[in-house]
Amino acid sequence: MRSPLAALVLCSLAPFAGAREIPSPAAPGGVHPFLTTTAGGRLLMTWTEPAGDEHAVKVASFADGGWSEPRTVVQRSDLFVNWADFPAVAVTPDGTLFAHWLQKSGAGTYSYDVRVASSRDEGRTWGASRVIHRDGTPTEHGFVSMVPVRDDAVGVVWLDGRQMKGDHGGDMTLRYARVDAAGRLAREDLLDRRVCECCSTGMAMAATGPVIVYRDRTADEVRDISVVRWDRGRWTKPASLHDDGWTIHGCPVNGPRIAAREKLVAVAWFTAAREEQRVNVAFSSDGGATFGAPLRIDGGSPTGRVDLVLLQDGSALVTWIDGLGEQAHIALRRVRAGGRLGPIEKLAVSSTARGAGFPRLAVAGEELFVAWTEPSSPRRIRIVARPLPR
Repeated sequence: MRSPLAALVLCSLAPFAGAREIPSPAAPGGVHPFLTTTAGGRLLMTWTEPAGDEHAVKVASFADGGWSEPRTVVQRSDLFVNWADFPAVAVTPDGTLFAHWLQKSGAGTYSYDVRVASSRDEGRTWGASRVIHRDGTPTEHGFVSMVPVRDDAVGVVWLDGRQMKGDHGGDMTLRYARVDAAGRLAREDLLDRRVCECCSTGMAMAATGPVIVYRDRTADEVRDISVVRWDRGRWTKPASLHDDGWTIHGCPVNGPRIAAREKLVAVAWFTAAREEQRVNVAFSSDGGATFGAPLRIDGGSPTGRVDLVLLQDGSALVTWIDGLGEQAHIALRRVRAGGRLGPIEKLAVSSTARGAGFPRLAVAGEELFVAWTEPSSPRRIRIVARPLPR
């Protein structure tokens, strides 16, 4: 039986007004879209698609109502292709594109590295890739977040399984590195010694530096969201964003997302603490040092897989997958830091199956773009755009 709150929220369900579908540049079978924008506001999308016996990571830009010719970032037979852990591109202020992907490093199922390459000509050509971690172990490295931290460099955070090699059952760790367009690594920092094994990370640039969010893991299997941030020349110790108290003996594959504008930071995440599934959003006005009480924004039966963007007025637009089975859909809601919630908009029919992946958002110009994988046969990437709310 739904709670009165859930019933009230569902009554506010509204259509995704004013949306228009945009033809995808991806070939049939394309999956795992990721959206970002350049400093000039141009939209970029990366995705993975089959290429004979191999897979290719592609990138295309959207301008004047259409997509550029897709360009290949990398094409290989040993790419590690995963529904929850996928490539992405970040763009530095000088226009350099940085792409990351996962590539097998050994015979083990979960033996793969994070590789990063850069392009100075809008993706036409790419320099040699490099592994961003120095351990050299055939173990799991992935769930990457990447943001520009200088004109010609990006910060990269990832889950690192170097301590999990062999039969000793070590812990997954959280690590950070900085890499520039020449492929030089400036640092490799250990941020947290024990984290959830396969939930995506999130990172954004606030006024004080990078702010990182991720699903942590305590000794008694509480897996709530933690925050690490760069403050006055050093990384802070991990701090709990909110005490959800979700105890779960296994990874839920459902990480947080973060966005920042100067000192304003917003984080969205999924939790099922106390057997109640919910999507929460919390805001910080001091660069991620402290957060207000979380706001529940879902319609009563969320699966999670969240994303969010911050608008210029300080409100956040948040998406997640809501509903069960064939009734699942991609939901969108506007959330203001003061606690005011807009109506829930039903964007598209979706699925809770792994093949549906993670919908992704970006703002370009005066429009919001949303891309997701439609679990059809073959799967395909769909994209819609709608005017930003007033």
